[in-house]
Amino acid sequence: MKKMLAAIMAGVVAMVVLTGCTAPGEAKENERYRIGIVQPVDHPSLNRSRDSMVEELERLGMGDRVEITMQNANGDMSLLQSIMQNLIGERVDMIVAIATPAAQAALSSTSDIPIVFAAVSNPVEAGLVKDPSKPEGNVTGVSNSIPVEDIIELSKVLTPDVKTYGFLYNSSEINSAASIDNTKEYCDREGIPYREVSITSTADIQQAVSSLVGQVDALFTPNDNMVASAMATYSQVATEAGIPIYVGADSMVADGGLATVGIDYNLLGEQTGRMIARIIDGESIGENPVETVSEYANVINVGIADKLGVRIPEELQEDFVTVGK
Repeated sequence: MKKMLAAIMAGVVAMVVLTGCTAPGEAKENERYRIGIVQPVDHPSLNRSRDSMVEELERLGMGDRVEITMQNANGDMSLLQSIMQNLIGERVDMIVAIATPAAQAALSSTSDIPIVFAAVSNPVEAGLVKDPSKPEGNVTGVSNSIPVEDIIELSKVLTPDVKTYGFLYNSSEINSAASIDNTKEYCDREGIPYREVSITSTADIQQAVSSLVGQVDALFTPNDNMVASAMATYSQVATEAGIPIYVGADSMVADGGLATVGIDYNLLGEQTGRMIARIIDGESIGENPVETVSEYANVINVGIADKLGVRIPEELQEDFVTVGK
């Protein structure tokens, strides 16, 4: 494994103790550019985006030019502010914030240090930028907005008998709530009935799914950090009830969802890594408009399909990656 990634996975990356003063985001000549990477919770989607952006920086020749500190709030959102303050105290040159809670905590902590976010579905609604095409402050990044219309259309092909959808999500996550709002708008336009249940902790998932059994024919969850961290439980309860789960990320399919037209977090991380590299090389935040993920992942879990008795049409087999064999 490459040296940068190995250091991060070990959980400790030494910071270089520097003397003298430098402006935020400007490492002195011959000194390493100090990056603090922060994520709110540990789960496969966010981990993959983190690892991929580090590998992309290595591929771009940044390995000897940067020092990286990795921080994880491990699901305790109250820790994010103190994590940011510690990074500011260590005089990092950039904060890379993975997911909306981390990005919001970073912005509320500094208006000087460049912030690059990854895996933020709705940066405007989250208050990170006013105009994604012209970021005016110290924040830009790569959004993981999902194509909810495509996911619903996919469900009509895979499970054509579905009439009513159940939306399960954490309403306190702005990214998730905004994606559900977009889905409800689409369903309202198309005359598709739905019910929704929000959770406040992973312990609520079993009861939430049980409350929808008999009322919905399929479940949908966007790229929700809380739910993604408990996909094993979600999938078990839903599959035992014979209800397919459509999700917003490829990793959530691998962890027990039925299918997605959603986010490939490896590509998201690589795209974010390229943006980080451009800023290290001297480009400003304003020169880097907010980007959306460049490609979506088409993924079906064939193991879950077998358990649910779902037949995968031939026309999908060529265009979709299959997992769960």
